[in-house]
Amino acid sequence: MALWRGSAYAGFLALAVGCVFLLEPQLPSSALRSLWSSLQLEPAPPGPGSPEGRLAAAWDALIVRPARRWRRVAVGVNACVDVVLSGVKLLQALGLNPGNGKDHSILHSRDDLEEAFSHFLGKGAAAERFFSDQEAFSDIAQIASEFPGAQHYVGGNAALIGQKFAANSDLKVLLCGPVGPKLHELLDDNVFVPPESLQEVDEFHLILEYQAEEEWGQFKAPHANRFIFSHDLTNGAMNMLEVFVSSLEEFQPDLVVLSGLHMMEGQSKELHRKRLLEVVTSISDIPVGIPVHLELASMTNRELMSSIVQQQVFPAVTSLGLNEQELLFLSQSASGPHSSLSSWNGVPDVGVVSDILFWVLKEHGKSKSRASDLTRVHFHTLVYHILATVDGHWANQLAAVAAGARVAGTQACATETIDSSRVSLKAPREFLTSRSGAGTRVTLNPDEPVVTWHREGVSFHFTPVLVCTEPVRTVGLGDAISAEGLFYSEVRPH
Repeated sequence: MALWRGSAYAGFLALAVGCVFLLEPQLPSSALRSLWSSLQLEPAPPGPGSPEGRLAAAWDALIVRPARRWRRVAVGVNACVDVVLSGVKLLQALGLNPGNGKDHSILHSRDDLEEAFSHFLGKGAAAERFFSDQEAFSDIAQIASEFPGAQHYVGGNAALIGQKFAANSDLKVLLCGPVGPKLHELLDDNVFVPPESLQEVDEFHLILEYQAEEEWGQFKAPHANRFIFSHDLTNGAMNMLEVFVSSLEEFQPDLVVLSGLHMMEGQSKELHRKRLLEVVTSISDIPVGIPVHLELASMTNRELMSSIVQQQVFPAVTSLGLNEQELLFLSQSASGPHSSLSSWNGVPDVGVVSDILFWVLKEHGKSKSRASDLTRVHFHTLVYHILATVDGHWANQLAAVAAGARVAGTQACATETIDSSRVSLKAPREFLTSRSGAGTRVTLNPDEPVVTWHREGVSFHFTPVLVCTEPVRTVGLGDAISAEGLFYSEVRPH
């Protein structure tokens, strides 16, 4: 009956428009279009009144600059040129056929590349792997770099974070890392690179992107993401670490951002243990009172992750940035909560994530009985973010988590502001804040998009992400999120 009424209503309206046109043939076409559009019975696209529009407006009201702002930010030590192209098209160009899909912690051949790419495309998960054969990698890199439609971008977590900070003209940014001629050309003019960081040849990383629903053999991507691989020995040995730390005395930063530890996966166990001790020594040389943020990235070497946790790296830094893969791997490597989970099943459960973040700060963070500087963890996954902080050390975190989520939507869609017709609210509408029995049930309200809860001296700030429905570029989102979150954060002096 409702369907009949709708059809009749449309028919009467169409008849009315016809009469108007006969009686007023000079009526402007825009008026006719407006009348005709009222006949369209499909739901209107998301606008200001949609949950997405309301949430974006609420963020804008919440996101304010902190009272005390950073003036000078030093970032190191991984930097490269990202060559971005379609993963499926590159595999086809290499003459590879779809297989069964299998993860490889290190890639030794083109077949390993195909298997690992298939494995992660099927999961829709981001991953980064080291390619061990230099000659084979050089051949693939040349084909990728010259492939029609391949794009060259600033790459490496440190360079991407530096580039994001440099967009704010009132900030001075120092970048230490292996900077070749192509990368130097791509960097913002506001990024200062010390002469010791310049080298004659660029390090190339290949970023194989895939879109939601894209197919490769039997696999279909549940959503857009990317698979990254490289043969990068300079970043792999963190060769620029000492240059970075020695540059700090002259530059006098009030925030230090460190990344690139994951690049050591291609090194031997002995080398990465030795290097991690040197990392800790270098961090301890940074003057007291300057916060150090460590950005983690995709890893498969459990011993390396365990060493990062155990060999005093965590206690030496003030803040951490990571995603769902890194968080679960961290818990598995150090026997943390929910470490029996082999992988996430769809959207990571908020209560489980919250429990692991709580454990990181309780077991490895600052306390009266522990000599640790770690007081902040910024977690990001595709559909929501959480900022967890030890009470009393950070301010403006409500704005910081909202700013990180907002930039995820704008950067993925390549828009200046959130376009509510191009994003979708996919976060769980209801969730438990913990799975350990200490949790409460929360219902999401788009008009109050940041949810806060507290647990034994740790504060949690949760916000959903407005996920770009047709992302232009997924690479560097985590780095942009962390940089934006830090930009809006204020550390309390102690």
